[in-house]
Amino acid sequence: MKFSANLGLLWTDRPLPDAVRAAQRAGFDAVECHWPYETPAATLREALEETGLPMLSINTRRGDVSAGENGLTALPGRECDARAAIDEAIAYAHEIGAAHIHVMAGTAEGSEAHLSFVNNLCYACDAAATYALTILIEPLNRHDAPGYFLGTTTQADAIIREIKANNLRLMFDCYHVQRTEGDITTRLRALLPVIGHIQFASAPDRGTPDQGELNFKHVFRVIRELGWQSPLGAEYKCDRPTDETLGWLAAIRSQID
Repeated sequence: MKFSANLGLLWTDRPLPDAVRAAQRAGFDAVECHWPYETPAATLREALEETGLPMLSINTRRGDVSAGENGLTALPGRECDARAAIDEAIAYAHEIGAAHIHVMAGTAEGSEAHLSFVNNLCYACDAAATYALTILIEPLNRHDAPGYFLGTTTQADAIIREIKANNLRLMFDCYHVQRTEGDITTRLRALLPVIGHIQFASAPDRGTPDQGELNFKHVFRVIRELGWQSPLGAEYKCDRPTDETLGWLAAIRSQID
């Protein structure tokens, strides 16, 4: 089974290119990140080429974080800002060879927010198709992201089916889904046709996957039985230096491979 290191939470004590190199040394098969834009794309691309690790995904910018913004795509009246963030992410992803872009919805609710989200996603899918990029949408749990527009896999699935774009997929984060909905393996089986990427962390503390209320040995086996081939994204919080948290990686591989 293959694993990807999410550099938004792992090895955050060093520049992004060095975090890529650390992930390669640790035995990860790929990397992904949140907001890489402060790192010149050419510099990051060099690190990816040097290590041979693919970049699976990046996020669109959140907006004005100091004002509490957590994405722009579902915010009525912010279409220009949302689409500028989408354009920026597409250009950056294309330059570094990333496969996916997670388009962040933001804090909003109601029918106008739904219309804004759908219209902006249609724009994103059309623009990304030129570069063979996939657009991802990810439900965030109500505990960590109260008021976030996209809250459940059911809502995300309905939006994907409404838009009907071949390059629009679900980011299935086991941590967020467990905190909000539970029944992880049933939802994985049901949603497999629309899933574009899978992430994980323990619940409820978002730590390493070798503790908490989810049995990831079982979850990963189900994912493998479903025929999933892409690397699974390790997106957990570190309570100590990242290299000291990686005992789960070898243990999980020995248990399920």
